Amino acid sequence: MPYWRLYYHLVWATKERMPLITSGIERELHGHLRGKAHALGAIVHDEVESVDDHIHIVVSIPPKVSISDFVGQLKGAGAFHINHMPDSQRNFGWQRGYGVISVGPSGLDRAVSYVRNQKDHHEQGTIIEALERVDIEDNSPSLARAGE
Repeated sequence: MPYWRLYYHLVWATKERMPLITSGIERELHGHLRGKAHALGAIVHDEVESVDDHIHIVVSIPPKVSISDFVGQLKGAGAFHINHMPDSQRNFGWQRGYGVISVGPSGLDRAVSYVRNQKDHHEQGTIIEALERVDIEDNSPSLARAGE
């Protein structure tokens, strides 16, 4: 098995930035995404965390899996799972695109801490813009295209 240490901070948003990640599905969604990441051979560093319209994860993805395939698999599996839960209204989805920032070993703890404290950052206005960037398709000035 090859040696690899690749750390990524990933973020992606709900469809049309709607507040679809409710307290009723949040725990289930986070757990499912964590499980799917593990099934793809990735290492989830501490937390999967979200606010109502986007999600963050710090992860090590094995080099045999492309970042875009990894994110696509997580987004697809997460939406499918939530839309097939009992009492689901089947309207959960993700917008196109995602943001990815590579993190060095010395920055890993900071990235994990940022993700762990996502809700506090948003409530207190202490977000780090570079770690919140997703996509420009929604014409938001705070977002930048980072992938499909």
